[in-house]
Amino acid sequence: MQKLTLTRPDDWHLHLRDGAALKSVLPHTVRQFSRAIVMPNLKPPVRSVADATAYRDRIIAAIPDGKSFEPLMTLYLTDNTSPEDIVAVKDSQFIKAVKYYPAGATTNSELGVTDIRRCDRVFEAMEHMGMPLLLHGEVTNSDVDLFDREKVFIDQQLLPLKARFPKLRIVLEHITTSDAVAFVLDAEHIAATITPQHLLFNRNMLFKGGIRPHFYCLPILKREQHRQALLQAATSGNPKFFLGTDSAPHTRNSKESSCGCAGCFSALHAIELYAEAFESADALDKLEAFASFYGPDFYRLPRNTEQITLTKTTWRIPDNIPFIEAGLVPLWAGHEIGWQMDEGNWAATKP
Repeated sequence: MQKLTLTRPDDWHLHLRDGAALKSVLPHTVRQFSRAIVMPNLKPPVRSVADATAYRDRIIAAIPDGKSFEPLMTLYLTDNTSPEDIVAVKDSQFIKAVKYYPAGATTNSELGVTDIRRCDRVFEAMEHMGMPLLLHGEVTNSDVDLFDREKVFIDQQLLPLKARFPKLRIVLEHITTSDAVAFVLDAEHIAATITPQHLLFNRNMLFKGGIRPHFYCLPILKREQHRQALLQAATSGNPKFFLGTDSAPHTRNSKESSCGCAGCFSALHAIELYAEAFESADALDKLEAFASFYGPDFYRLPRNTEQITLTKTTWRIPDNIPFIEAGLVPLWAGHEIGWQMDEGNWAATKP
């Protein structure tokens, strides 16, 4: 196969940051994706309809001229979020979900939830409204091994949550384990996003020839058996699994430091990375549904009508791209990749 034409995909988990960083990274997403679920973990976080409205306006202002992109906004769940905050979302039209971070789990999560049961009144309102809950599915207890955080979260928090709110619509984001795959397959009203790094790499990549900080993300890469389970799920044609890059831009010096930030930047070449992963499983015929159909179906949105084309050609992922004051290292920098998205095969206008 030398050409691969897909319905224009969407990214159902994306970090865009703000200010100059937003303006720097947004064009990479706009080049490939029609819409994206935008994460709310700014400083300060996006906690209200007013916050989300202002952030959306800044994103739209940063869309390159002549291009179309729809940011789908989320609210940041805290211990103090109220059911009234959720009801207020009804009239916004563009806020599509609420994001749960365990306090201290990842970047800018300090104001996250300290005890998931404190949010039961909020979950009750969300269940009634059909509003999706997006879960960073890890515990943060210091006595739990880093590589077990997702499994322990499922056992100790997610199973009881589903028992309390069986009809609550949930996306278990950036899943990393066979345990998460099994849970999603077995549960009702639950879907999952999968990142390119978790499809392509196991935890050995973190230490290949030394410490590799640009492969460090949270949840962290896991054993090969888990990567294989994710790849099987993504390429299975099951609509519970769909694309979410979790692309997270950090400056090069903030990654290559004594206490480097968690996050992989894949917005530059995300759809090409997914094509690599699906080709490795001889499942390119399953990529379009994973990337373009199952996400909007879960979020009850129309599928896109535009198309993109990937060409079978070899190109080298750059070592560094411009990003505010220090540059940015894309995922798998320096590697030669075998698919490339054609440029200039679509044209649209700003919303």
